[in-house]
Amino acid sequence: MTDEQMQYPVGQFKSPVSYTTEDIRKWTATIRELPGKLRYAIITLNEKQLDTPYRTGGWTLRQVVHHVADSHMNCITRFKLALTEENPTIKPYEEADWALLLDYRLPVEPSLKMLEGIHLRWVALLEGLTEEQWNRTFVHPASGETMQLKKALALYAWHSKHHLAHVTEAVKKF
Repeated sequence: MTDEQMQYPVGQFKSPVSYTTEDIRKWTATIRELPGKLRYAIITLNEKQLDTPYRTGGWTLRQVVHHVADSHMNCITRFKLALTEENPTIKPYEEADWALLLDYRLPVEPSLKMLEGIHLRWVALLEGLTEEQWNRTFVHPASGETMQLKKALALYAWHSKHHLAHVTEAVKKF
């Protein structure tokens, strides 16, 4: 893949036109499977490989792993806020700035463990939602969008595949 293709290796996110029970099941399965797939993708990498950008100007594979943990930690919080408050405004964060913080230099194991725990809890939450709960919303202040939880699930299933592909495609070059 070229650097340009590597920016969006699975394509850009497209909002679904509809949300079927089967779609929700597939997206939930993607969330369930990500921690194991990500661990498998990086398990044999050495420190130098982890510190290699997945594309020119992109994050290192280490930063990608830490980012996914941080991003999904924020997402489960957004789900819980939407389930317990009426259309809450969520707190965005500067992901590019977070990727420059010192904890992004740590080994990836703490973030892999975070993902395993977060995803175990997140899937338990997702599998118990009612249709009414899937329609609950939160507001993202940066875009002003009011997002239903079922759209957020679709987005984070895409996000999972997007960053997993960054890693798996980069590993093919080693």
